[in-house]
Amino acid sequence: MMDLHCHVDLYPDHQEVLNDIKSSNYYVLSVTTVPSAFEGTVQLTSDIKHCKTALGLHPQLAHLRKNELALFDKLVDRTRYIGEIGLDGSKGYADYLDDQLEVFTHILKKCEGFDDKILTIHSLNATDQVLEQLKLHSNAGTSILHWFLGTRKQVLEAVELGCFFSIGPAMINSARGKKVISWIPQDRVLLETDGPFAKVAGNILFPSSVGTVTEYLAEIWCKNKASVIERLSANLRCLTSVG
Repeated sequence: MMDLHCHVDLYPDHQEVLNDIKSSNYYVLSVTTVPSAFEGTVQLTSDIKHCKTALGLHPQLAHLRKNELALFDKLVDRTRYIGEIGLDGSKGYADYLDDQLEVFTHILKKCEGFDDKILTIHSLNATDQVLEQLKLHSNAGTSILHWFLGTRKQVLEAVELGCFFSIGPAMINSARGKKVISWIPQDRVLLETDGPFAKVAGNILFPSSVGTVTEYLAEIWCKNKASVIERLSANLRCLTSVG
């Protein structure tokens, strides 16, 4: 089992999330929102072999922190994982799309210099623009579209581009999220929490919370839970063996 999009460094109680990662023994991808958070996050999880740290620059912070791209370039060879990156066209951020595009394209170009990068990508209200950039930079790596809420056509387009999709407990608590999940091929599904930001019934999600998603997938895929876990594990192996 896995949580491929978790902001470990941003939990209010670090020990609580670290204990959860250790006890669940899940494969966890600890994403960062700015390059300057990378070193500290690596240290935070340094004694947990199955927790990997990603290097990111979140689109909502692009206009404030694009000066950290130089630091991103210095750190990019330190990890296979890149994220959280992407674009956000939501109210309050759409005005900064030029800055976001500058940051996103810079990162994608940098990743093209490697052959094994795995990227976790934010695409809220900017799906077409994100997919367009992934087409233009097809050698940047393997993309995971995190908490993806695009149309059926956009799901098919992303599948054609080789993308995976990470889905979490918060996503199965919305009608829109459930509809999108029904469109995703089973061999492209991965799990995430987006904790501590994503919540269910007001409660912060931890990596161990992904069990509810497994149960939901068993229901809609008409499989038993063991078969779903095997499918998800195979997807994770496929993702990490690319490159």
